[in-house]
Amino acid sequence: MKREYGFTLLELMVTVVILCILLGLAIPGFSSWLPNYRLRGATRDIYSNLQLAKMTAVKDRARCGVLFDAGNQKYQVISSGSNRTWESTSGSRAGDDVILKEVTFSEYGSGISYGSGAATGGVGGSSLEADSITFADQGILFDARGIILGPSGASSAGGYVYVTNNKNGAYAVGVLPSGVIVMRRWSGTAWQQ
Repeated sequence: MKREYGFTLLELMVTVVILCILLGLAIPGFSSWLPNYRLRGATRDIYSNLQLAKMTAVKDRARCGVLFDAGNQKYQVISSGSNRTWESTSGSRAGDDVILKEVTFSEYGSGISYGSGAATGGVGGSSLEADSITFADQGILFDARGIILGPSGASSAGGYVYVTNNKNGAYAVGVLPSGVIVMRRWSGTAWQQ
């Protein structure tokens, strides 16, 4: 008598049932993890794009900045063009300014928007603005030395942009008056680094 090796139908069915049970246990954890993952990614991109604007300004010896558009849930990294003069004001472009990057929150999936989520106050106890962008003129500008200015060209005290998701998670990305870029997370009771 010849023996045949392989799986019986019963063994195959037991394996499929075990895999279904494991998948059923993993899906709820994954669905609660995904919105926070997307929020963290969007926040890190804002942080990186502020760094990009600062480094581009220093490298090109020109002005470069980030303009936030709360109404359209997006932001732009804009560099002064060949004349090295910033001509953008409050989100409108003029002259030869160049859009280096445009980011829309919908690129990260649903639920990401400007806002402070469940946070009860701004970083350092400051009050939160209605659209959660505390930068003057809804943006920040770096000059050739990495010093911060407002989009109008006046000196700036810095500010923060707050980002949230539909699960009330919140992050804040800011530029300090010294030009240092920071990122904070709302822990439920306070802003933490």
